Amino acid sequence: MTPYKDAIRLLDVVALIADLPERRLLRGQVGTVVETLARGVFEVEFSDDQGRTYAQSALLADQLLVLHYQPLQAAGPLQAHTWPIPDLGLGPKASGSRRVAVL
Repeated sequence: MTPYKDAIRLLDVVALIADLPERRLLRGQVGTVVETLARGVFEVEFSDDQGRTYAQSALLADQLLVLHYQPLQAAGPLQAHTWPIPDLGLGPKASGSRRVAVL
């Protein structure tokens, strides 16, 4: 288990990274960690927009992605990265040496 996965804590907002059809849960559904059951095992509650619980399940850390709503302070300043835009053969206006920048 990676150290990042060990960073899951009580009340973290998490998303599923894989479908769990036997539990009627799909990849991308968002829930809240409500209990730590064992190392790397968490009870996650899934609620609708009105706050009504529709599922609660024990899940492994490897099945979850912690969601962050604020930037990491310890990461330092953001740096811009650029990648060339490939020529997709869409005509003269689409070709050239344009680049896309991502912060």
